[in-house]
Amino acid sequence: MAVKLTARQQQILDLIRSEIVRTGFPPTRAEIAQALGFKSANAAEDHLRALARKGAIELTAGASRGIRLKDTANPAGAAGASLPSSLSSSASAVAATLSEGLAQLLLPIVGRVAAGSPILATEHIEREIGVEPALFDQAPDYLLRVRGSSMRDAGILDGDLLAVRKTLEARNGQIVVARIGDDVTVKRLARSGGRIQLLPENPDFKPIVVGPEDDFSLEGIAVGLIRTTPLH
Repeated sequence: MAVKLTARQQQILDLIRSEIVRTGFPPTRAEIAQALGFKSANAAEDHLRALARKGAIELTAGASRGIRLKDTANPAGAAGASLPSSLSSSASAVAATLSEGLAQLLLPIVGRVAAGSPILATEHIEREIGVEPALFDQAPDYLLRVRGSSMRDAGILDGDLLAVRKTLEARNGQIVVARIGDDVTVKRLARSGGRIQLLPENPDFKPIVVGPEDDFSLEGIAVGLIRTTPLH
């Protein structure tokens, strides 16, 4: 039995297919809303839930791109009829508009950093992924996989991907990636009267006081975060 979709639902389904073909990823709710002129991502979410109820897609909770096309989804419109040419043209135009606005950054994901070696050394890079520049106020140079829970209360969790812009300078209070000796850490920078501390955002961890004898350097500042695990 054919899946009966409204014209708007079919337009969204076509957009999802187009983006998966173009980038390998489904669009986010915000991208759908932008492309189709919705006032908020909530409107896109409502349509996606309707598509899921009709069995055209599957949704993954807590994932911004958690949309999967069902193999059984009927690409035709109501009662299996072919998509009207006007609607097909509209969907193509929407997909083209979205494509123009989503030139992606290709960023390396840095995993565990070996002692004393450059943070962007080839052996540290797990893979590269495309991300949207609009996600960040400043363009990052790489994504660092977070280890541990020392920045938990700042919303930075174990396994998250921290977007980092390479720089040797940072303002007081910024979240930074710093190197102390052979260790690389993510902390909040605190300067006071020439004294430097690296502050955790978790009371279970102690601040790191940087002494004059320490081999200390800044690797970059945090400019965004990508969560890779579902919200609970």
